[in-house]
Amino acid sequence: MSISATQTAALAPKPVNSPGRVIAASLVGTTIEFYDFYVYATAAVLVFPKLFFTAADSSTALLLSFATFGAAMVARPIGAIFFGHLGDRNGRKSTLVASLLTMGVATFLIGVLPTYGSVGLLAPILLLVMRLAQGFALGGEWSGAALVATENAPEGKRAWYGTFPQAGAPIGFIIANTLFLIINGILGSDSPEFLSWGWRIPFLFSAVMVIVGLWVRLKLVESESFKTAEKTGKITKLPLGTTLRHHWRAVVLGTFIMLATYVLFYLMTTFALTYGTAATETSDAGTHGLGIPYVHFVLMQVIGVVFFGIFTLLSGPLADQIGRRKLLIWVTSCIAVFGLTFDVFLMVREDIAFTGALAQAFLVIGFTLMGATFGPMGAILPELFPTNVRYTGSAIAYNVSSILGAALAPIVALELWKAASGSTWIVGVYLTGAAVLTLIALVLSKETKDQDYSRVSHD
Repeated sequence: MSISATQTAALAPKPVNSPGRVIAASLVGTTIEFYDFYVYATAAVLVFPKLFFTAADSSTALLLSFATFGAAMVARPIGAIFFGHLGDRNGRKSTLVASLLTMGVATFLIGVLPTYGSVGLLAPILLLVMRLAQGFALGGEWSGAALVATENAPEGKRAWYGTFPQAGAPIGFIIANTLFLIINGILGSDSPEFLSWGWRIPFLFSAVMVIVGLWVRLKLVESESFKTAEKTGKITKLPLGTTLRHHWRAVVLGTFIMLATYVLFYLMTTFALTYGTAATETSDAGTHGLGIPYVHFVLMQVIGVVFFGIFTLLSGPLADQIGRRKLLIWVTSCIAVFGLTFDVFLMVREDIAFTGALAQAFLVIGFTLMGATFGPMGAILPELFPTNVRYTGSAIAYNVSSILGAALAPIVALELWKAASGSTWIVGVYLTGAAVLTLIALVLSKETKDQDYSRVSHD
């Protein structure tokens, strides 16, 4: 009895992260992550085709710009393996600091890059290198933040705590686009000043956010589950090998569970911005859009993102109550149906106001579904894996899905849009197809709500 009590006391970590510290540490990194995404996505539409790919025609320049945007997703699984190894071997805290610092430096450097007019082909090459560095860092960012939140969660509240890092997506969107709107309001998106230095401000501003994030994360204490695994000698020497050898099924299921979320996310942000602001008449790219001014459409997106944030937070307590799998099956089914309605919402009508109202409804519905599906991911993906391979496993699943669902989404959507002569119906079918694959993964998976979060994997 006394020995058991002594051992238990020795294994229990003395310092405890307060709820406020957990929220701040998990939220700040993903806020910066999605801030960087939105800033880059906006620049990929407005700036990079004009400044970094000027040697190509407008259609090819836009495709090349989206290609560099998607290149980050290819680097993310590599970052997932690297930072996952560090996180499962050395702890969550140091890994989160390293990933955030890498991401911040890469984003800041994009803000000082020379353009094609200054250094020629070197400009897009440097842009690609920085984008790959961003992707490499992002490979370890999300999983670390999700683990900080869920491994410090009170019993029965893992999904609720798991929504904290997820809430960084709508917050990052609002910060990034508000900043772009302010700059656009002062300079104008087509002005020489904006194309010369105005677009650089949001990238440089990320340095301030990174400094704040580093300060918060340096105050973290390792979670109880990781410290217990460490003290009992359960740390895995090669987390990647153990994950692929014993938990490959969880990796595959997690990848496809996340697929529809990624496709929906990129269609509601990057593609929607491109389509919504494109001219209503057929362009040289063989496409036409809604012809809504950039500023107006971004404000419409911000309204939709408010619903994104609300339903991200609401989904956590609901997932704790009824289960992650059951909730996601319902939401993913709604996403599949939503994909079949694109042409209903995204057609140019004779009444301009009616066109705008339908587009706004499209954004509200899409972002509401986005929040409902994105919120539970902070819990379900980490819960698929034991403590000593949780960082690696969840990171690989999340980031391999980023290639299948995110890297390809903007390019595939653009090509489908062109193939349909400006119609969006086939883009919606693409989303429905992704939702069907996610539904299959959810049906094949088990409920993780009551999973023992302190379990470890044995080689």
